[in-house]
Amino acid sequence: MIKAYRLYTGPDGHAYFKTGNVSEAVITQAESIRFQESPPGSVYDWHPAPTVQFVINLKGTLEFTTYLGETFILKPGEVLIAMDTTGSGHKWRLLGDDPWQRAYVVFNQDTGINFVAEERVGDV
Repeated sequence: MIKAYRLYTGPDGHAYFKTGNVSEAVITQAESIRFQESPPGSVYDWHPAPTVQFVINLKGTLEFTTYLGETFILKPGEVLIAMDTTGSGHKWRLLGDDPWQRAYVVFNQDTGINFVAEERVGDV
């Protein structure tokens, strides 16, 4: 399974994330795809996602931080599902000496997103 992180806006207007995966067996209708590269040492301060999208990490390791201080590390081959299109958003910084190469796959707001949350001890 392919590891994924889903960033979303909670009822309080702040971004939160869940860890899980995207299923290999699901076909999801996409609207567009765009590729981008950022040089080593790049950072991007507080921002919400511009639209609902998969960010497929091709190269580079990043630390993402939510407004409330939660962090996770996105590694090559993993997927960020950016759904925090309102509220305080998130920020990221590129770790290490590699550039960040990624593909943005944009979805319609009504598209069902292929994400299965990881069950954690204590979750109901």
